[in-house]
Amino acid sequence: MYDVIVIGSGPGGYVAAIRCAQLGLKTAIIEKYPTLGGTCLNVGCIPSKALLDSSEHYHNAAHTFETHGIKLSNLKVDLKQMIIRKDDVVKQNTDGINYLMKKNKIDVLQGIGSFVDKTTVKVTKDDGSTSDIQSKNIIIATGSKPATLPFIKIDKDRVITSTEILNLKEIPKHLVIIGGGVIGLELGSVYGRMGSKVSVIEYMDSLIPTMDRTMGKELQKSLKKIGFEFYLKHKVIGVESKGKEVTVKAENTKGETIELKGDYVLVSIGRRPYTEGLNAEAAGVKITEKGQIEVNDHLQTSVPNIYAIGDVVKGAMLAHKAEEEGVFVAETILGQKPHINYNLIPGVVYTWPEVAAVGYTEEQLKEKGVKYKTGKFPFIASGRARASMDTDGLVKVLADAETDEILGVHMIGPRTADMIAEAVVAMEFRASAEDIARMSHAHPTYTEAFKEACLAATDNRALHI
Repeated sequence: MYDVIVIGSGPGGYVAAIRCAQLGLKTAIIEKYPTLGGTCLNVGCIPSKALLDSSEHYHNAAHTFETHGIKLSNLKVDLKQMIIRKDDVVKQNTDGINYLMKKNKIDVLQGIGSFVDKTTVKVTKDDGSTSDIQSKNIIIATGSKPATLPFIKIDKDRVITSTEILNLKEIPKHLVIIGGGVIGLELGSVYGRMGSKVSVIEYMDSLIPTMDRTMGKELQKSLKKIGFEFYLKHKVIGVESKGKEVTVKAENTKGETIELKGDYVLVSIGRRPYTEGLNAEAAGVKITEKGQIEVNDHLQTSVPNIYAIGDVVKGAMLAHKAEEEGVFVAETILGQKPHINYNLIPGVVYTWPEVAAVGYTEEQLKEKGVKYKTGKFPFIASGRARASMDTDGLVKVLADAETDEILGVHMIGPRTADMIAEAVVAMEFRASAEDIARMSHAHPTYTEAFKEACLAATDNRALHI
Protein backbone atom coordinates (compact mmCIF):
# COMPACT_ATOMS: atom_id res chain seq x y z
CA MET A 1 0.00 0.00 0.00
CA TYR A 2 1.39 3.36 -1.08
CA ASP A 3 0.65 6.71 0.50
CA VAL A 4 0.49 8.35 -2.93
CA ILE A 5 0.29 7.12 -6.53
CA VAL A 6 0.87 9.70 -9.26
CA ILE A 7 -0.48 8.93 -12.74
CA GLY A 8 1.62 10.79 -15.30
CA SER A 9 5.23 11.98 -15.11
CA GLY A 10 5.10 15.43 -16.71
CA PRO A 11 6.22 18.53 -14.77
CA GLY A 12 3.11 18.33 -12.58
CA GLY A 13 3.37 14.61 -11.91
CA TYR A 14 7.08 14.24 -11.28
CA VAL A 15 7.23 17.38 -9.10
CA ALA A 16 4.23 16.14 -7.09
CA ALA A 17 5.97 12.79 -6.61
CA ILE A 18 9.22 14.44 -5.48
CA ARG A 19 7.45 16.71 -2.98
CA CYS A 20 5.43 13.77 -1.63
CA ALA A 21 8.64 11.79 -1.14
CA GLN A 22 10.35 14.78 0.52
CA LEU A 23 7.46 14.86 2.99
CA GLY A 24 8.03 11.21 3.89
CA LEU A 25 5.18 9.67 1.89
CA LYS A 26 5.71 6.30 0.18
CA THR A 27 5.24 7.25 -3.46
CA ALA A 28 4.89 5.58 -6.86
CA ILE A 29 4.63 7.21 -10.28
CA ILE A 30 3.07 5.60 -13.37
CA GLU A 31 4.11 6.62 -16.89
CA LYS A 32 2.87 5.01 -20.09
CA TYR A 33 5.80 6.14 -22.25
CA PRO A 34 9.35 4.71 -21.97
CA THR A 35 10.78 8.04 -20.80
CA LEU A 36 9.66 10.28 -17.95
CA GLY A 37 8.91 14.00 -18.28
CA GLY A 38 5.65 14.02 -20.19
CA THR A 39 4.89 16.33 -23.10
CA CYS A 40 7.03 19.17 -21.74
CA LEU A 41 10.35 17.35 -21.62
CA ASN A 42 9.83 14.97 -24.55
CA VAL A 43 7.82 16.81 -27.22
CA GLY A 44 7.04 20.26 -25.79
CA CYS A 45 8.85 22.97 -23.85
CA ILE A 46 12.35 21.50 -23.86
CA PRO A 47 12.80 20.28 -27.48
CA SER A 48 11.11 23.38 -28.88
CA LYS A 49 13.46 25.65 -26.91
CA ALA A 50 16.46 23.65 -28.14
CA LEU A 51 15.39 24.20 -31.76
CA LEU A 52 14.52 27.84 -31.09
CA ASP A 53 18.02 28.46 -29.75
CA SER A 54 19.67 26.67 -32.69
CA SER A 55 17.63 28.57 -35.28
CA GLU A 56 18.27 31.87 -33.50
CA HIS A 57 22.02 31.25 -33.70
CA TYR A 58 21.70 30.61 -37.43
CA HIS A 59 19.50 33.67 -37.97
CA ASN A 60 21.96 35.92 -36.15
CA ALA A 61 24.88 34.46 -38.08
CA ALA A 62 23.04 35.19 -41.34
CA HIS A 63 21.70 38.64 -40.48
CA THR A 64 23.64 40.39 -37.70
CA PHE A 65 27.12 38.89 -37.46
CA GLU A 66 28.51 41.06 -40.25
CA THR A 67 27.37 44.20 -38.41
CA HIS A 68 29.17 42.88 -35.34
CA GLY A 69 32.32 42.51 -37.42
CA ILE A 70 32.13 38.75 -37.84
CA LYS A 71 32.40 37.56 -41.44
CA LEU A 72 31.28 34.08 -42.46
CA SER A 73 31.09 32.27 -45.78
CA ASN A 74 29.14 29.23 -46.99
CA LEU A 75 26.71 29.49 -44.10
CA LYS A 76 24.11 26.70 -44.15
CA VAL A 77 21.75 24.78 -41.91
CA ASP A 78 22.46 21.17 -41.00
CA LEU A 79 18.92 20.29 -39.92
CA LYS A 80 19.86 16.68 -39.15
CA GLN A 81 22.49 17.84 -36.62
CA MET A 82 20.05 20.37 -35.20
CA ILE A 83 17.58 17.54 -34.51
CA ILE A 84 20.36 15.34 -33.04
CA ARG A 85 21.30 18.14 -30.61
CA LYS A 86 17.64 18.63 -29.70
CA ASP A 87 17.30 14.91 -28.96
CA ASP A 88 20.42 15.01 -26.79
CA VAL A 89 19.02 17.95 -24.79
CA VAL A 90 15.81 15.97 -24.27
CA LYS A 91 17.76 12.89 -23.15
CA GLN A 92 19.80 14.90 -20.63
CA ASN A 93 16.59 16.23 -19.12
CA THR A 94 14.69 12.94 -19.02
CA ASP A 95 17.76 11.19 -17.56
CA GLY A 96 17.75 13.90 -14.91
CA ILE A 97 14.18 12.98 -13.95
CA ASN A 98 15.18 9.31 -13.67
CA TYR A 99 17.96 10.35 -11.28
CA LEU A 100 15.54 12.42 -9.18
CA MET A 101 13.15 9.45 -8.90
CA LYS A 102 15.96 7.21 -7.63
CA LYS A 103 17.32 9.91 -5.31
CA ASN A 104 13.89 10.33 -3.71
CA LYS A 105 13.19 6.55 -3.62
CA ILE A 106 10.08 6.85 -5.80
CA ASP A 107 8.89 3.63 -7.48
CA VAL A 108 8.57 4.14 -11.25
CA LEU A 109 6.06 1.88 -13.02
CA GLN A 110 5.94 1.87 -16.83
CA GLY A 111 2.51 1.30 -18.33
CA ILE A 112 -0.98 2.77 -18.61
CA GLY A 113 -2.52 3.61 -15.24
CA SER A 114 -6.29 3.07 -15.00
CA PHE A 115 -8.65 3.08 -12.04
CA VAL A 116 -10.11 -0.13 -10.67
CA ASP A 117 -11.70 1.74 -7.76
CA LYS A 118 -10.91 4.83 -5.69
CA THR A 119 -7.83 3.30 -4.05
CA THR A 120 -6.69 0.79 -6.69
CA VAL A 121 -4.89 1.48 -9.97
CA LYS A 122 -4.22 -1.13 -12.64
CA VAL A 123 -0.93 -0.78 -14.54
CA THR A 124 -1.04 -2.25 -18.05
CA LYS A 125 2.37 -2.77 -19.65
CA ASP A 126 3.13 -2.68 -23.37
CA ASP A 127 3.11 -6.49 -23.52
CA GLY A 128 -0.45 -6.53 -22.12
CA SER A 129 0.46 -7.83 -18.67
CA THR A 130 -1.21 -6.08 -15.75
CA SER A 131 -0.71 -5.53 -12.04
CA ASP A 132 -2.81 -3.76 -9.43
CA ILE A 133 -1.39 -1.35 -6.86
CA GLN A 134 -3.14 0.41 -4.02
CA SER A 135 -2.76 3.80 -2.40
CA LYS A 136 -4.40 6.03 0.19
CA ASN A 137 -4.14 9.00 -2.19
CA ILE A 138 -3.96 9.26 -5.97
CA ILE A 139 -2.90 12.24 -8.07
CA ILE A 140 -4.03 12.41 -11.71
CA ALA A 141 -1.45 14.27 -13.83
CA THR A 142 -2.16 12.91 -17.30
CA GLY A 143 -1.69 16.22 -19.13
CA SER A 144 -2.96 17.18 -22.57
CA LYS A 145 -2.71 16.40 -26.28
CA PRO A 146 -2.81 18.72 -29.33
CA ALA A 147 -6.37 19.68 -30.29
CA THR A 148 -7.67 19.63 -33.85
CA LEU A 149 -10.80 20.43 -35.84
CA PRO A 150 -13.24 17.67 -36.86
CA PHE A 151 -12.70 18.15 -40.60
CA ILE A 152 -8.88 18.17 -40.43
CA LYS A 153 -7.15 14.83 -40.83
CA ILE A 154 -3.76 14.87 -39.07
CA ASP A 155 -1.72 12.54 -41.28
CA LYS A 156 1.54 13.21 -39.34
CA ASP A 157 3.31 13.59 -42.68
CA ARG A 158 2.22 16.87 -44.27
CA VAL A 159 -0.61 17.85 -41.91
CA ILE A 160 1.16 17.80 -38.57
CA THR A 161 1.02 18.84 -34.91
CA SER A 162 3.60 20.30 -32.53
CA THR A 163 4.94 16.75 -32.02
CA GLU A 164 5.80 15.89 -35.63
CA ILE A 165 7.26 19.30 -36.48
CA LEU A 166 10.10 18.64 -34.01
CA ASN A 167 11.48 15.92 -36.31
CA LEU A 168 11.15 17.19 -39.87
CA LYS A 169 13.65 15.86 -42.41
CA GLU A 170 13.64 19.11 -44.40
CA ILE A 171 13.08 22.82 -43.95
CA PRO A 172 9.59 23.60 -45.30
CA LYS A 173 9.42 25.86 -48.34
CA HIS A 174 6.03 27.17 -47.18
CA LEU A 175 4.74 26.35 -43.69
CA VAL A 176 1.08 27.19 -43.12
CA ILE A 177 0.15 27.47 -39.45
CA ILE A 178 -3.44 27.17 -38.29
CA GLY A 179 -3.59 29.15 -35.05
CA GLY A 180 -1.75 32.32 -33.99
CA GLY A 181 -1.13 31.26 -30.41
CA VAL A 182 2.03 30.52 -28.45
CA ILE A 183 2.93 27.08 -29.83
CA GLY A 184 2.36 27.93 -33.50
CA LEU A 185 4.36 31.16 -33.37
CA GLU A 186 7.26 29.54 -31.52
CA LEU A 187 7.54 26.60 -33.91
CA GLY A 188 6.90 28.84 -36.91
CA SER A 189 9.83 30.98 -35.74
CA VAL A 190 12.15 27.97 -35.79
CA TYR A 191 11.63 27.47 -39.52
CA GLY A 192 10.96 31.09 -40.47
CA ARG A 193 14.46 31.99 -39.25
CA MET A 194 15.91 29.27 -41.49
CA GLY A 195 14.20 30.50 -44.64
CA SER A 196 10.71 29.00 -44.67
CA LYS A 197 7.86 31.17 -45.83
CA VAL A 198 5.42 31.12 -42.89
CA SER A 199 1.71 31.94 -43.17
CA VAL A 200 -0.40 32.16 -40.01
CA ILE A 201 -4.19 31.83 -40.06
CA GLU A 202 -5.85 33.03 -36.85
CA TYR A 203 -9.59 33.09 -36.11
CA MET A 204 -9.33 35.99 -33.65
CA ASP A 205 -8.32 39.56 -34.54
CA SER A 206 -4.97 39.41 -32.74
CA LEU A 207 -1.99 37.11 -32.30
CA ILE A 208 -1.54 35.47 -28.88
CA PRO A 209 -5.15 36.54 -28.21
CA THR A 210 -5.20 35.56 -24.53
CA MET A 211 -2.43 38.08 -23.74
CA ASP A 212 -2.51 41.89 -23.59
CA ARG A 213 -3.33 43.19 -27.07
CA THR A 214 -0.26 45.43 -27.16
CA MET A 215 1.89 42.30 -27.05
CA GLY A 216 0.15 40.72 -30.05
CA LYS A 217 0.53 43.89 -32.13
CA GLU A 218 4.24 44.26 -31.30
CA LEU A 219 4.97 40.59 -31.92
CA GLN A 220 3.24 40.76 -35.30
CA LYS A 221 5.53 43.65 -36.31
CA SER A 222 8.64 41.72 -35.29
CA LEU A 223 7.65 38.45 -36.98
CA LYS A 224 6.86 40.26 -40.22
CA LYS A 225 10.54 41.25 -40.35
CA ILE A 226 11.53 37.58 -40.75
CA GLY A 227 8.95 36.96 -43.47
CA PHE A 228 5.80 35.89 -41.62
CA GLU A 229 2.47 36.75 -43.22
CA PHE A 230 -0.75 36.87 -41.24
CA TYR A 231 -4.42 36.23 -41.96
CA LEU A 232 -6.26 37.42 -38.85
CA LYS A 233 -10.03 37.05 -38.44
CA HIS A 234 -9.98 34.08 -40.80
CA LYS A 235 -11.81 30.81 -40.19
CA VAL A 236 -10.30 27.63 -41.64
CA ILE A 237 -12.94 25.72 -43.59
CA GLY A 238 -10.90 23.02 -45.28
CA VAL A 239 -7.52 21.27 -45.40
CA GLU A 240 -6.66 18.95 -48.28
CA SER A 241 -3.39 17.05 -48.68
CA LYS A 242 -2.23 15.70 -52.06
CA GLY A 243 1.27 14.34 -52.45
CA LYS A 244 3.71 16.98 -51.23
CA GLU A 245 1.21 19.83 -51.28
CA VAL A 246 -1.41 20.82 -48.73
CA THR A 247 -4.17 23.31 -49.53
CA VAL A 248 -5.80 25.28 -46.75
CA LYS A 249 -9.02 27.18 -47.35
CA ALA A 250 -10.19 29.92 -45.01
CA GLU A 251 -12.81 32.63 -45.06
CA ASN A 252 -12.79 36.12 -43.58
CA THR A 253 -15.61 37.92 -41.78
CA LYS A 254 -17.08 39.03 -45.12
CA GLY A 255 -17.38 35.45 -46.30
CA GLU A 256 -14.56 35.84 -48.81
CA THR A 257 -12.42 32.73 -49.29
CA ILE A 258 -8.65 32.50 -49.50
CA GLU A 259 -6.58 29.49 -50.49
CA LEU A 260 -3.03 28.86 -49.26
CA LYS A 261 -0.83 26.11 -50.65
CA GLY A 262 2.11 24.87 -48.61
CA ASP A 263 4.27 21.78 -48.30
CA TYR A 264 3.49 21.47 -44.55
CA VAL A 265 0.55 22.55 -42.41
CA LEU A 266 0.96 22.86 -38.65
CA VAL A 267 -2.34 22.51 -36.77
CA SER A 268 -1.82 24.55 -33.63
CA ILE A 269 -5.20 25.51 -32.20
CA GLY A 270 -4.47 24.63 -28.60
CA ARG A 271 -4.47 21.49 -26.52
CA ARG A 272 -7.13 19.30 -24.92
CA PRO A 273 -7.09 17.45 -21.57
CA TYR A 274 -5.99 13.83 -21.89
CA THR A 275 -7.95 11.23 -19.91
CA GLU A 276 -8.19 8.33 -22.39
CA GLY A 277 -7.63 4.96 -20.73
CA LEU A 278 -7.85 6.43 -17.23
CA ASN A 279 -11.22 4.75 -16.52
CA ALA A 280 -11.99 7.62 -14.15
CA GLU A 281 -15.65 6.62 -13.83
CA ALA A 282 -14.63 3.40 -12.04
CA ALA A 283 -13.38 5.55 -9.17
CA GLY A 284 -16.34 7.96 -9.35
CA VAL A 285 -14.20 10.85 -10.67
CA LYS A 286 -16.28 13.41 -12.58
CA ILE A 287 -15.15 14.83 -15.93
CA THR A 288 -16.62 18.08 -17.28
CA GLU A 289 -18.13 18.63 -20.73
CA LYS A 290 -14.80 20.17 -21.80
CA GLY A 291 -13.02 16.94 -20.91
CA GLN A 292 -11.38 18.40 -17.81
CA ILE A 293 -11.35 16.62 -14.48
CA GLU A 294 -13.58 18.51 -12.04
CA VAL A 295 -11.72 19.77 -8.95
CA ASN A 296 -12.38 22.05 -5.98
CA ASP A 297 -10.10 24.77 -4.56
CA HIS A 298 -7.93 22.08 -2.96
CA LEU A 299 -7.57 20.32 -6.35
CA GLN A 300 -9.61 17.40 -5.00
CA THR A 301 -11.82 15.61 -7.49
CA SER A 302 -15.34 14.48 -6.68
CA VAL A 303 -13.60 11.67 -4.72
CA PRO A 304 -11.79 13.22 -1.70
CA ASN A 305 -8.64 11.03 -1.79
CA ILE A 306 -8.13 11.58 -5.54
CA TYR A 307 -6.57 14.83 -6.77
CA ALA A 308 -5.90 16.20 -10.26
CA ILE A 309 -3.36 18.77 -11.44
CA GLY A 310 -1.92 20.43 -14.56
CA ASP A 311 -3.37 20.46 -18.06
CA VAL A 312 -6.10 17.97 -17.17
CA VAL A 313 -7.82 20.52 -14.87
CA LYS A 314 -9.03 24.10 -15.37
CA GLY A 315 -6.60 26.97 -15.89
CA ALA A 316 -3.68 27.80 -18.15
CA MET A 317 -1.88 24.84 -19.69
CA LEU A 318 1.59 25.72 -18.43
CA ALA A 319 4.33 23.45 -17.10
CA HIS A 320 5.11 25.75 -14.17
CA LYS A 321 1.42 25.99 -13.24
CA ALA A 322 1.35 22.18 -13.09
CA GLU A 323 4.50 22.17 -10.93
CA GLU A 324 2.95 24.60 -8.44
CA GLU A 325 -0.17 22.44 -8.29
CA GLY A 326 1.95 19.31 -7.75
CA VAL A 327 3.62 20.87 -4.71
CA PHE A 328 0.27 22.26 -3.53
CA VAL A 329 -1.40 18.82 -3.56
CA ALA A 330 1.53 17.06 -1.88
CA GLU A 331 1.49 19.58 0.97
CA THR A 332 -2.33 19.49 1.17
CA ILE A 333 -2.27 15.70 1.57
CA LEU A 334 0.04 16.12 4.56
CA GLY A 335 -2.32 18.66 6.15
CA GLN A 336 -0.32 21.79 5.36
CA LYS A 337 -1.97 25.01 4.10
CA PRO A 338 -0.21 25.93 0.82
CA HIS A 339 -1.51 28.60 -1.57
CA ILE A 340 -1.39 29.37 -5.27
CA ASN A 341 -2.22 32.80 -6.66
CA TYR A 342 -3.27 31.88 -10.20
CA ASN A 343 -3.21 35.53 -11.24
CA LEU A 344 0.54 35.57 -10.58
CA ILE A 345 1.52 32.61 -12.74
CA PRO A 346 3.49 34.15 -15.61
CA GLY A 347 2.97 33.34 -19.27
CA VAL A 348 5.82 33.34 -21.78
CA VAL A 349 6.15 33.13 -25.56
CA TYR A 350 9.68 32.06 -26.59
CA THR A 351 9.75 33.81 -29.95
CA TRP A 352 12.37 36.52 -30.51
CA PRO A 353 11.65 39.02 -29.16
CA GLU A 354 10.28 37.03 -26.23
CA VAL A 355 6.89 37.89 -24.76
CA ALA A 356 6.21 37.56 -21.04
CA ALA A 357 3.34 38.65 -18.83
CA VAL A 358 1.91 38.37 -15.35
CA GLY A 359 -1.26 39.72 -13.74
CA TYR A 360 -4.15 41.46 -15.45
CA THR A 361 -4.21 42.62 -19.05
CA GLU A 362 -5.43 46.11 -19.91
CA GLU A 363 -8.55 44.58 -21.45
CA GLN A 364 -9.35 42.70 -18.22
CA LEU A 365 -8.97 45.84 -16.10
CA LYS A 366 -11.32 47.74 -18.42
CA GLU A 367 -13.84 44.92 -18.22
CA LYS A 368 -13.65 44.93 -14.41
CA GLY A 369 -14.02 48.71 -14.26
CA VAL A 370 -10.74 49.10 -12.35
CA LYS A 371 -9.16 52.53 -12.57
CA TYR A 372 -5.56 52.10 -13.62
CA LYS A 373 -2.58 53.98 -14.99
CA THR A 374 -0.10 52.81 -17.62
CA GLY A 375 3.66 53.14 -17.92
CA LYS A 376 5.57 52.07 -21.03
CA PHE A 377 9.23 51.98 -21.94
CA PRO A 378 10.53 50.87 -25.38
CA PHE A 379 13.68 48.79 -25.74
CA ILE A 380 14.90 51.11 -28.49
CA ALA A 381 15.67 53.54 -25.64
CA SER A 382 17.66 50.89 -23.71
CA GLY A 383 21.45 51.11 -23.91
CA ARG A 384 21.79 47.37 -23.31
CA ALA A 385 19.29 46.54 -26.06
CA ARG A 386 21.09 48.81 -28.51
CA ALA A 387 24.38 47.08 -27.69
CA SER A 388 22.91 43.65 -28.49
CA MET A 389 20.85 44.85 -31.50
CA ASP A 390 17.61 43.80 -29.78
CA THR A 391 15.62 47.02 -29.88
CA ASP A 392 12.17 45.63 -30.78
CA GLY A 393 9.47 45.71 -28.11
CA LEU A 394 8.63 47.41 -24.84
CA VAL A 395 7.71 46.93 -21.19
CA LYS A 396 4.18 47.91 -20.14
CA VAL A 397 3.20 48.31 -16.48
CA LEU A 398 -0.38 48.63 -15.29
CA ALA A 399 -0.84 50.05 -11.77
CA ASP A 400 -3.86 50.91 -9.64
CA ALA A 401 -4.73 54.59 -10.19
CA GLU A 402 -5.22 55.22 -6.47
CA THR A 403 -2.92 52.84 -4.59
CA ASP A 404 -0.17 52.50 -7.25
CA GLU A 405 -0.12 48.71 -6.67
CA ILE A 406 1.17 46.89 -9.75
CA LEU A 407 -1.73 45.00 -11.33
CA GLY A 408 -0.14 43.69 -14.51
CA VAL A 409 3.20 43.63 -16.30
CA HIS A 410 3.54 42.88 -20.01
CA MET A 411 6.91 42.65 -21.73
CA ILE A 412 8.03 42.00 -25.28
CA GLY A 413 11.75 42.18 -25.89
CA PRO A 414 15.10 40.47 -25.22
CA ARG A 415 15.19 37.97 -22.35
CA THR A 416 11.78 38.98 -21.02
CA ALA A 417 11.14 35.31 -20.18
CA ASP A 418 13.68 35.74 -17.40
CA MET A 419 12.88 39.37 -16.61
CA ILE A 420 9.24 38.63 -15.80
CA ALA A 421 10.30 36.91 -12.55
CA GLU A 422 11.09 40.32 -11.03
CA ALA A 423 7.53 41.41 -11.75
CA VAL A 424 6.15 38.19 -10.20
CA VAL A 425 8.15 38.78 -7.02
CA ALA A 426 7.04 42.43 -6.90
CA MET A 427 3.37 41.51 -7.31
CA GLU A 428 3.55 38.60 -4.85
CA PHE A 429 4.60 41.16 -2.23
CA ARG A 430 2.05 43.68 -3.55
CA ALA A 431 4.67 46.23 -4.56
CA SER A 432 3.73 49.59 -6.02
CA ALA A 433 5.19 50.97 -9.24
CA GLU A 434 6.95 53.51 -7.01
CA ASP A 435 8.66 50.65 -5.10
CA ILE A 436 10.25 49.31 -8.30
CA ALA A 437 11.04 52.82 -9.53
CA ARG A 438 13.03 53.42 -6.32
CA MET A 439 15.09 50.21 -6.63
CA SER A 440 18.56 50.34 -8.17
CA HIS A 441 18.83 48.29 -11.36
CA ALA A 442 22.30 47.52 -12.72
CA HIS A 443 23.31 49.52 -15.79
CA PRO A 444 23.33 48.55 -18.58
CA THR A 445 20.76 45.75 -18.30
CA TYR A 446 17.47 44.87 -19.98
CA THR A 447 15.74 44.98 -16.58
CA GLU A 448 16.19 48.76 -16.46
CA ALA A 449 13.28 48.85 -18.91
CA PHE A 450 11.01 47.51 -16.13
CA LYS A 451 12.18 50.23 -13.75
CA GLU A 452 11.68 52.88 -16.43
CA ALA A 453 8.15 51.62 -17.20
CA CYS A 454 7.36 51.88 -13.47
CA LEU A 455 8.77 55.42 -13.45
CA ALA A 456 6.53 56.18 -16.44
CA ALA A 457 3.53 54.81 -14.53
CA THR A 458 4.28 57.09 -11.56
CA ASP A 459 3.80 60.69 -12.69
CA ASN A 460 5.25 59.96 -16.14
CA ARG A 461 8.81 60.45 -14.96
CA ALA A 462 10.78 57.91 -17.03
CA LEU A 463 14.35 59.17 -17.24
CA HIS A 464 15.63 57.79 -20.54
CA ILE A 465 12.85 58.70 -22.94
